[in-house]
Amino acid sequence: MRHSYATHLIEAGVDLLEVQQILGHHSILTTTRYTRLTHRTQDNAKARIDALMDRIAIGWGKVK
Repeated sequence: MRHSYATHLIEAGVDLLEVQQILGHHSILTTTRYTRLTHRTQDNAKARIDALMDRIAIGWGKVK
């Protein structure tokens, strides 16, 4: 149940450090053991990275 709960919290946009506190873990490494990368989470991460990269204009010899 903890794996599912932690994963659903992450998918809902709860920060990993918040999940750590909710689960009562002292180490973030313990919290990461309870989270799983789902297709939904992976797609959301990809979309956010793509949106950030779209803001960067790169040309030959210069970066804006």
